[in-house]
Amino acid sequence: MKNIEVAELLNEIADYLEFADDTFRVRAYRKAALVIEGLSEDIEQVWKDGRLEELPGIGEGIAKKIDEFLKTGKLKHLDELKKKTPVDMESLGRIEGMGPKTILKLYRELKIKNVAGLEKAAKQGKIQKIEGLGPTVEQNIIKSIEFAKKSKDRVPLGFALGSAEEVTKYLKALKEVQKVSVAGSTRRMKETIGDIDILATSKNPQIVIDFFAKMPNVAQVLAKGPTKSSVRLKEGMQVDLRVLNDNIFGAALLYFTGNKEHNIILRRIAIEKGLKLSEYGLFDSRTNRLVAGRTEEEVYKKLGMDYIEPEMREDEGEIEMAQHHMLPKLIGYNNIKGDLQMHTKWSDGNNTVEEMALAAKKLGHEYICITDHTGKLAIANALDEKRIKGQRKEIDKLNKKLSGIEILQGVEVNITDDGKLDMPDKVLKEMDIVVASIHSGFKNPKEKITRRMVKAIENENVDIIAHPTGRLITKRESYDIDLEAVFDAAKRTNTIMEINSYPERMDLRDSHVRAAVKAGVKLVISTDAHNTDQLHFFKLGIGTARRGWATKNDIINTRKLKDMIRMLK
Repeated sequence: MKNIEVAELLNEIADYLEFADDTFRVRAYRKAALVIEGLSEDIEQVWKDGRLEELPGIGEGIAKKIDEFLKTGKLKHLDELKKKTPVDMESLGRIEGMGPKTILKLYRELKIKNVAGLEKAAKQGKIQKIEGLGPTVEQNIIKSIEFAKKSKDRVPLGFALGSAEEVTKYLKALKEVQKVSVAGSTRRMKETIGDIDILATSKNPQIVIDFFAKMPNVAQVLAKGPTKSSVRLKEGMQVDLRVLNDNIFGAALLYFTGNKEHNIILRRIAIEKGLKLSEYGLFDSRTNRLVAGRTEEEVYKKLGMDYIEPEMREDEGEIEMAQHHMLPKLIGYNNIKGDLQMHTKWSDGNNTVEEMALAAKKLGHEYICITDHTGKLAIANALDEKRIKGQRKEIDKLNKKLSGIEILQGVEVNITDDGKLDMPDKVLKEMDIVVASIHSGFKNPKEKITRRMVKAIENENVDIIAHPTGRLITKRESYDIDLEAVFDAAKRTNTIMEINSYPERMDLRDSHVRAAVKAGVKLVISTDAHNTDQLHFFKLGIGTARRGWATKNDIINTRKLKDMIRMLK
């Protein structure tokens, strides 16, 4: 699906128009981008059917531009806008806080055209002198530039995983392929990916390599040999393929999955046992005889340890635990029974309550909770008390109509600047589940952010804290918060902490999950879905939970509905 690509294209046009102060057209392109990003069907299919102008907010002009892009992969109008614009909007826009209006202001005042110029001006103290910006903004720009440098060339797992699964699907369809698996940081479910590693076995590697290089989603062949090839996909990801013999597939998969430190320790253990370990197998050092290699399990067993799940292979104590048969049994990818955060057309979602419920049922969920925004979050079409009552009536009707899925009514309420909630307690008491989250004041000092969060946790109506650190992967760092104090409060009040599965969030992150588990805090894995397609995101949350060594018992929505409800306040 090219929905995200088309939405990004329209947002990019809007950025250039905003720089040019073309307010009316900016709104049109932003609205069209939102519609397409939240579309539950493939935009290419809509285009092929000639239905583009049937979509809300897509007029003749925007439809023609989408048509041109889907036909050619390019857009003349965007190229023209770039030529007319004297600044590098693309790179400057990657810096947190640098929207088109700020970029325009800095160009007018300081003639800043690119990130290098922005960094120089900030370090020279020139930005703080501009009206409406000041020293705090200047320091935040410096921090954001450093963060952008660290995140360069990294892609969120949620975007890379789809590409990896598509490539493996192509390869599995080839009769010459015996086995195929994603490896590397993608298999470890690391939150950001540099490139994708894939291993396959075949008796005819050249056929597999040729097929791989000619896949329909390949934009460029970077390298091609008899058993190895690298390509760049149309969406920008680099994919490296290695074709191996079946008898060493396990050893190679082990080698190309674990991080460097994990692999070094395994090789050291092999040497201590008179063995040699490499991607080509586990060998007897004296005779050079292959001892193990067909599967990862047999390699680990020969090394005297239990099988270590891919997500744990980070040299964080997992090897010692495997040697002493003390590894936790991680939550499985099929253990989730319900999704406790999602949005519908009642606020800023793209589907109805019924559509979300039916899609969740199709995924095997037994229950869902609708948590539309409430209170003062105007940008998200937040519900007031009257609309909350109207939604309750709809949910009650649907629960009578639908079988095999139970719909709970919840809300996502905002934690205000003083730690209060922007919806009265008398309303929150009527909800099945209350989810609270911070949506503003991200630059507050650590003490204030922590105080706000703890106060919300102490509210008797708050069941779950959503995306607890506020980060956006590769875009925005977490706010400065004392998670130890937060987890202490959560444990004391029986408040659940969320692992948000949305690709740009994955918040809590893996290390925070592990700290929460250690503190005895219960967790929930939710998608934060805004359309039916996004209900699939829970796989990312499960991967994060597994990286944090969470078991089925640590996650409340692995339980049946009645048992899950008992876990709440």
